[in-house]
Amino acid sequence: MSNIKNAFKNGKAFIGFVTGGDPSIEKSKEFVLEMIRAGADLIEIGIPFSDPIAEGPVIQEANTRALAAGATVEKLFNLVADLRKETSVPFVFLTYVNPVFQYGLNESPANGKTGYDAFFKRCAEVGLDGIIIPDLPFEEQPPVREAASKFGIDLISLIAPTSDARIKEIAKTASGFIYLVSSMGVTGIRSEITTDLASITSAIKSVTQIPVAIGFGIHSPAQAAQMAHIADGVIVGSAIVKIAAQYGTTAAPHIYSYVKEMKDAIV
Repeated sequence: MSNIKNAFKNGKAFIGFVTGGDPSIEKSKEFVLEMIRAGADLIEIGIPFSDPIAEGPVIQEANTRALAAGATVEKLFNLVADLRKETSVPFVFLTYVNPVFQYGLNESPANGKTGYDAFFKRCAEVGLDGIIIPDLPFEEQPPVREAASKFGIDLISLIAPTSDARIKEIAKTASGFIYLVSSMGVTGIRSEITTDLASITSAIKSVTQIPVAIGFGIHSPAQAAQMAHIADGVIVGSAIVKIAAQYGTTAAPHIYSYVKEMKDAIV
């Protein structure tokens, strides 16, 4: 399978997120490499989408900027291939069902297949390790999971605070790592996280050895340290994307400084 496990082998993992193509593909590459230089153990790259329902305003606006700048799924595949020449750090796409389903249909529409196989075949070709699909219900995962597994790509499961009885069911089929959603609602910076994440993590750990990383709302070193005490890793997205929005093409050193501070807080 993928090398996602390597992100968690040396202690707590810091997972950083960028929206691919914001403000350009070239700058996304620069931002990713700066995050890795600052200590990021795994990178999530968001595929810009016109209806990113799991995202708050910060990442929604990043999606809009990236699409306006000409970002496409194929350009992001090429970005990963380019990055893979320079680093072995695991890469994960965050996207939605439609781009995955549609990929490749225009090339062979008569064969009656979805684009799942074509999409994950391309993932494997460029060196991607996993994928997160927030709008894919657990009950509808099997065909996507089967296609992903065929090409060695981990389908990352999300567990929300409301999952309750389904937590163990979801955890049993998980691969790569489990994305534990810290709070209800969409992505975005939160001043306080009050969910009983320790209990949810304990329930997950009772049925699987897959690492658990907590995301949604984490933005300060103190929060990162708190979440790392509970789980195996910390995911930060909106705070990084906000820096990219604020500084644009000159954001790289600011992203480096921020990621280093956050990584240092969880070591």
